[in-house]
Amino acid sequence: MWHYHQAEPKDIVMAKPLLFSLEQSGIKVFPDFNTAWHFDDKVGQKYLLEALKIDLVPTWVFYDTKTALEWIEKTSFPKVFKLRGGAGSQNVQLVHSKSEAKSLLKKAFSNGFPAYDAWGNLKERIRKWKLGKTNAFDVFKGIIRFVKPPRYAQVMGNEMNYLYFQEFLPNNDSDIRIIVIDGKAFALKRMVRANDFRASGSGDFRYEREVFDPRCVALSFEYTQKLKAQCVAYDYIFDTDNNPKLVEISYGFANKVYDPCTGYWDEQMKWHEGTFNPYGWMVDLMFKF
Repeated sequence: MWHYHQAEPKDIVMAKPLLFSLEQSGIKVFPDFNTAWHFDDKVGQKYLLEALKIDLVPTWVFYDTKTALEWIEKTSFPKVFKLRGGAGSQNVQLVHSKSEAKSLLKKAFSNGFPAYDAWGNLKERIRKWKLGKTNAFDVFKGIIRFVKPPRYAQVMGNEMNYLYFQEFLPNNDSDIRIIVIDGKAFALKRMVRANDFRASGSGDFRYEREVFDPRCVALSFEYTQKLKAQCVAYDYIFDTDNNPKLVEISYGFANKVYDPCTGYWDEQMKWHEGTFNPYGWMVDLMFKF
């Protein structure tokens, strides 16, 4: 069992090859291939979710400038630009116009984008410092990152030769995170940042059962069956007709954030009030054959 991390250099290099090799040799692992091959890979998730007919926010990926330019000229804006990796809304921005999109296109097919966004990360540290959620030393470390980026970004190198956009769905003041493990689901509502559209990593959460749309819970159970996965975290927003749309998925999550959850659902949508241990559910999975 290995909760490997997308920003840990050693994990980036060896986690998937080791886990999936062990799995193919007959050893049970967590996370297994179906659960994690697409972890921190939004491009891979696009193809997987579309192939399984899962209701993803409309998403486009381009691998050459000609096709991308033709699409930019015909489409409407704003659109959401993303890199394939990154958590907590890192490497995510709203593109308001064709000219902005063309600028990103030019960069994508020339030098590319660093895996670590030093300026965006510093702004986020300053935001949290003003809210009292971090200290001045953390802000200082963000400044140092301009000169010395984190090791994982050096390992990954620049993101280039593709361009990724998702449809922007307006009027969402939050997103809904549903996590499914072994036939049980729990949830977190993440409010967007002030004067922003991004919810992931905001640090502003809701836990009350009544704030969660039961459709998101039911869909998450259905999607987990399709994915044949051990553990999946689903991020939902809503379109203009108030239908839930999936933004992206992950096998991993920051554990302390979910400690205040007030209960969980089972696959029959029955609510179980009170504290629970989702990491114990992961261990239980390893003993199922």
